[in-house]
Amino acid sequence: MNKTATIRARIEPTLKSEVEDILDHLGLSASEAIQLLYRQIKVRRGLPFDLQLPNELTTRTLRRSKKGHGVKRFAKKDDLYRDLGL
Repeated sequence: MNKTATIRARIEPTLKSEVEDILDHLGLSASEAIQLLYRQIKVRRGLPFDLQLPNELTTRTLRRSKKGHGVKRFAKKDDLYRDLGL
């Protein structure tokens, strides 16, 4: 049997519950998901996803859209497609 080490982490209860539901649907335990993450970090020699701060334009756009500025809403997808010229 392989030797194992223990990892302890503090996670927000709601986040933990939501993620464990997703993992359950994928057929994975939290331990298996952590092992997958660690294996990918080892293979890629870094995180398996980009970590970036948004640039100023993206930050400004996100702030404006949260306030509803410049946001278009459509009742039907056909209206959206028409607006996009599709």
